[in-house]
Amino acid sequence: MSGSEAVYGAPPSALARSGPGAVQVSPLMPGASAIEDLADHSLDRMVIYAPPGTVERRYALAHGLRSVKVGGELIAMAPKDKGGLRLRGEIEAFGCAAGDTARRHHRIVATRAPTNPVGVQEAIAAGGPQLAPRLGLWSQPGVFSWDRLDPGTGLLLETLTPMAGKGADLGCGVGLIGRELLKSAEVTSLLLIDIDARAVAAARRNIEDPRSRFEHGDVRRHAEADLDFVVMNPPFHDAGHEDRALGQAFIAAAATRLKSGGVCLMVANVGLPYETVLQACFSKVTLVTQAHGYKVHEARR
Repeated sequence: MSGSEAVYGAPPSALARSGPGAVQVSPLMPGASAIEDLADHSLDRMVIYAPPGTVERRYALAHGLRSVKVGGELIAMAPKDKGGLRLRGEIEAFGCAAGDTARRHHRIVATRAPTNPVGVQEAIAAGGPQLAPRLGLWSQPGVFSWDRLDPGTGLLLETLTPMAGKGADLGCGVGLIGRELLKSAEVTSLLLIDIDARAVAAARRNIEDPRSRFEHGDVRRHAEADLDFVVMNPPFHDAGHEDRALGQAFIAAAATRLKSGGVCLMVANVGLPYETVLQACFSKVTLVTQAHGYKVHEARR
């Protein structure tokens, strides 16, 4: 892939503007190109809204430096409390001369790509797809709970009973739940969908089953219907901030995609008040279990 400008994420226009033809390369934006596919030294300029995780952030910065022409401009920014205060030092560690400014609770760092940046390939290797030892599955830094079983998913897996028919794993992550669902011979097809392209790529590697289908997409906008079952551990954070509307949107999406009599099995944090929307969207709602700060509901259409 080649082009004159790329943008990673959604940097506020008041902090840095990208051109109208800039190629979007964030894995969290369905339809975007992949930052990994940018050709070496192909860009005149790149703007990065840096992610909060250190390894993930250095991975994006390294790909930016790899992709920008020598002397080309790299602008990176992050909220001060989400990596912004470390951003200049991290860029300088690649052998760049950098300057930074503070604006609207962000740090904005500008640099020019040097001839021979230091440690780029090491940062790319550290933040790229890899086998997570504690999971025994392919994953990648930046994916939700990328290197360990989160307690909500663990409780859902303990509760899960064999499903049948056509189903979906909404917000599939690296495929932990999907792998378990496909152990049932009665499952005829399973859609695994996630807004994170890295999660979908990992799930593809972790699940080799002809009944599985994978999609990088937004659950709230996916149109598949007539499902027999849906299983999900919906997110409740957006850009690092709690957003209960996300889980509520997942519930509404599940209800509209299930056929009459279809079942939704969902795990959520006990502090999240999803019961009202569950009752509004489904004919029968049952609390299956509650433990470790999480609750599992079964809801039927």
